[in-house]
Amino acid sequence: MDELRTPDLTPALRRSDRSVPTRLSQTLSVVLHPLFVPTYVLLLVLLGPTQLSYYPVSVKFYLFWVTALYTAVIPLLAAGLLRSLGRISSMAVDRRRERILPLAIGIVCYVLCAVTVARIPSAMLVRKFLVAGACCELFCLAVTCYWKISLHLTAQGAVAAFLLLVTFGSVGNLTGAFALSILCAGALASARLWLGCHNICQVAAGYAGGFVVATLAVLLL
Repeated sequence: MDELRTPDLTPALRRSDRSVPTRLSQTLSVVLHPLFVPTYVLLLVLLGPTQLSYYPVSVKFYLFWVTALYTAVIPLLAAGLLRSLGRISSMAVDRRRERILPLAIGIVCYVLCAVTVARIPSAMLVRKFLVAGACCELFCLAVTCYWKISLHLTAQGAVAAFLLLVTFGSVGNLTGAFALSILCAGALASARLWLGCHNICQVAAGYAGGFVVATLAVLLL
């Protein structure tokens, strides 16, 4: 069943259902796509009530463009190249076996980004976040070899873990952001189920796995 085509995450839907819930689910899946989540979190940490908000503007801008480049732009370009070469059937990468190469590329990008950010010693929190992202991608890659897991919810689980650790680690007060992340995760899980991209087990496993892996990565690495 993993190899069956499922709804695309772009406006060019493969299914004919154009109902409002479907369009909303589609939009939510794109806005909260795993490629964009790291940039959202970084902006929150840099501009929100955290110690990193005291960084000079030049440092904030550097961290922003480096993170966006490695975690969003390069993976998107790589997916486009794989699509043009016929290695993936769609940019959504719905088929389980087609996810292996994009995930491997994602791991490399996260590692390179973490190495680049390490040039700023005081940005250890950002580096830990990126290392956690690489670990989550590695986790998804390992699972994907045998079973389809929700990448969207894995990212959401990692975000929740990171925000919680930042708050309890006295780096900043992101309690409100943590609560919002829970709501977003619930809405996104409902969207993925509505679109038929995953079942409840794949969604739950993704969120729990992302939370646990990110927690261990931030605390131990």
